[in-house]
Amino acid sequence: MAQEQEISSVLACDVGNTNISFAHICGDDESQMHTVALNAHGELGKQLAELWQQMSQPKVLLAASVNPAGLKILQAAAKKAIGETVLVVGQDLPLPLPTELAKPELIGVDRLCCAAAAYDRLGSACVVADFGTAITVDCVSEEGMFLGGAIMPGLSLSAKSLQTNTAQIPLVEFCQPDWVFGRDTREAVIGGIVLGAQGALRGLVESYASKLGSWPLVILTGGDAELICPDIDESDLIQAIVDDLTLRGAAMSYYKSITQ
Repeated sequence: MAQEQEISSVLACDVGNTNISFAHICGDDESQMHTVALNAHGELGKQLAELWQQMSQPKVLLAASVNPAGLKILQAAAKKAIGETVLVVGQDLPLPLPTELAKPELIGVDRLCCAAAAYDRLGSACVVADFGTAITVDCVSEEGMFLGGAIMPGLSLSAKSLQTNTAQIPLVEFCQPDWVFGRDTREAVIGGIVLGAQGALRGLVESYASKLGSWPLVILTGGDAELICPDIDESDLIQAIVDDLTLRGAAMSYYKSITQ
């Protein structure tokens, strides 16, 4: 579309509970995704400025955020480093996907952005599972309607909860379990959390499939996605792992706003 070509350079940011990720998106092209911890204010401004300078005019800066405090950090860094205001999905920009929910504004915009990008990529009923600080498993209908989903504690959050609320369970560092029976506490915790998350994903997808009347395609994202699916080629459930779903969905929200 002419308008979309006119304003094609988007610096899209994903403000999570722990990190801010961002990339330059221009149509189907995308730069390398950068991730900066929320407390690394100086580094955030520096990397935003470097990427912004590489982008051609006209250009826009936008964010999908589930963290109001983190969004304020991004807004301050952007104002100081590049003198730009951040457009926010769900506030300044429309939600990227239609829903049948009574209060769509109460759904995390990261979930809607991920779902929109997954549906755009797959073109059919799908489930998108984001394995980050929290785990979200959401479903989109064949017609592209966001139906809702489920939220669970993420892997690290589950491990931290066990360590904090028990007397003898240590905080574990995750790896891909090559065992079924945990032979010590460490293995039992890792296996329980990782294999449990795999089982929860399969159970939710099966439940969604029973409601849809057909089996949806499944796409994963998030920092722990590869722990859940270490080998796509061997999975009978998951079609792809994509790192940038939230960023692409946020960019879609912007392009939607200029074509309405």
